Amino acid sequence: MTKPLKFAAIGIDHRHIFGMSESMIEVGAEFVGWWTAGSPPPLDGFIKRFPDVPRVTDVETLLVDPSIDLILISCVPADRAAFAVRAMQARKDVMTDKPGCTTLDQLEAIKTAQKATGRIWSVNFSERFEVASMTRAAELVAAGAIGKVIQTTGLGPHRLNAATRPDWFWERDRYGGILCDIGSHQIDQFLFLTGQTDAEIKRAYTANYANPDHPELEDYGEIVLQAGDAHGFIRVDWYTPDALPTWGDGRLTILGTEGYIELRKYVDVARDETGDHLYLVNGDRCEKIDCCDAGRPYFARLSDDIRNRTDTAVPQAHTFKAMELAIKAQMLAEGTK
Repeated sequence: MTKPLKFAAIGIDHRHIFGMSESMIEVGAEFVGWWTAGSPPPLDGFIKRFPDVPRVTDVETLLVDPSIDLILISCVPADRAAFAVRAMQARKDVMTDKPGCTTLDQLEAIKTAQKATGRIWSVNFSERFEVASMTRAAELVAAGAIGKVIQTTGLGPHRLNAATRPDWFWERDRYGGILCDIGSHQIDQFLFLTGQTDAEIKRAYTANYANPDHPELEDYGEIVLQAGDAHGFIRVDWYTPDALPTWGDGRLTILGTEGYIELRKYVDVARDETGDHLYLVNGDRCEKIDCCDAGRPYFARLSDDIRNRTDTAVPQAHTFKAMELAIKAQMLAEGTK
């Protein structure tokens, strides 16, 4: 029998660490320890979910443990790159929450460490990897159900939950900006679905329209992308109203030369409070497609990649490019070079 992979977590400052950890456990990995600075808001919920996993007082305990294969990182966004570099230098593979880094200098340091060590640096773009309807949409696109993909429209609204946010959430240099942060999800999907390896940021814009008490927060953002014949539009915001039964009405429309697919990932407003609604329209079909058995293959593939030193979950170059474009879009929106 193959020995289970062992993983540990560094930083639990964002609730995405719940899904990252649970998903690795689901594919047979063993959660052996965690470290975080202080008492971040997700702490109580984390301990309830993983009561038997020990907390260590020194992060080096995890980094020097030769039995640990994978480090999950969900600390403050601006600190994720430094921990990723340290983990790779300690011969660990890395899965980090998005954004995986917040500056181009951080990205270059990650690239240097990855090249020198040969380790895996993977960003958990959960709006693709943790959504079964995205798995089914990818299958349909690959099968030619809508012809050649020429445009994607990605909408990423989020609920602000201002009362529960930590101080770093309101500080631009610590959270990275709205396009670097939640916009990176949408850039990942654009590249993946159009089969592109690079893109040009045609337009990028951010604003704070509704939160004057937090001037460093950007509560609205948009991006226009182009890569050859492929076009993309992205809109992200922090405006989800309280009546919506989930944190955001995330949607994705994939336009092809022979049809289109629409995903209503987390809710079908006023009709169904569950998620994973996929609609397909082409020359022969106009229907809603069940996604219940589509699965979320990223985590099993990452596990295999760690064992076999392969690159099947997400090509390393894709992850680098998605974060590069997100950071560059953020810089363009803010007028920096």
